[in-house]
Amino acid sequence: MELVIGAGFFFAAILMLQGGYLALRNRKPEVQRLRHHLGGLAPRVGGAEVDILRRKVLSEIPWLNRLLLRTIHLHGLDRLTEQANARRSPGFFLLLSAVLAVAWLFAGALLLPNAMLVMAGVAGAMPFLYLYSKKKRRMKKFERQLPEALDLISRSLKAGHAFTGGLKMVADEFSDPVGTEFEKTLNEINFGIALPEALKNLARRVDCPDLKFFIVSAVIQRETGGNLAEVLEKISHILRERFKLQGHIKVLSAEGRFSAVILIALPFFITFAISFINPKYIGVLFTDPVGKFLVASAAVLMGAGIILIRKMIAIKV
Repeated sequence: MELVIGAGFFFAAILMLQGGYLALRNRKPEVQRLRHHLGGLAPRVGGAEVDILRRKVLSEIPWLNRLLLRTIHLHGLDRLTEQANARRSPGFFLLLSAVLAVAWLFAGALLLPNAMLVMAGVAGAMPFLYLYSKKKRRMKKFERQLPEALDLISRSLKAGHAFTGGLKMVADEFSDPVGTEFEKTLNEINFGIALPEALKNLARRVDCPDLKFFIVSAVIQRETGGNLAEVLEKISHILRERFKLQGHIKVLSAEGRFSAVILIALPFFITFAISFINPKYIGVLFTDPVGKFLVASAAVLMGAGIILIRKMIAIKV
């Protein structure tokens, strides 16, 4: 057992050293300048052609990058890191997940042997939960900025500018994420990618249903004609009205959401209070087989209850 634990710590130390090396390497000024210049170009989707100027890199480690490129199931992780606008590659988060899982696995073997697999699983999932949380915050910010961006494009079209001129105004005037994503789209168009394909790449990078209305309108107007400025004005107005309705619903459901927080937190608070006042009284639940079964059943029911409460108070508009 000691030999296995020692080998695990050695493996975790090697992974941590490799991760530290990659982190320090990415902080070099020349690497950051190159990443800034290439960051405006999104990878081209479809086709068998390979861009000789910029190849898809999933990890800074050559052998790991080759392995990840052959793994089809990692395209979802690549898309998640792109939507979250993470500065690290997917390989970095996989490596970090492995380091955390191995480290907590052996820490759990020393501290809590019965829960070491759970601790390792939770620790290994933390990098991906961070990416998902960052993506969600970024998409919310994008939704809030989108109506103003559509208004700016509409005004530029009315003033006689081309559609790409409106995209450039948005890229120059808006901060991340709208400005960053529209700048990537504009760079793709300037480098020769067709407008419909560049807009499809924008929809792939940004997980925002409202953006699809803008993209469909732009593509249809390019193929059949029409007053795109008026269409964008109407889309912007609809989005603003929807935001107002969401705010109104949030105010009306505040009491229900607060009650949900209390119902979810109450069992944990009572458990902590009883364990502090009389540890022997509640300790039976964690030592007796029947008590462990009851705790596991309660955890499952609590999880189902949390999911049900979230669905009840989350009103989609």
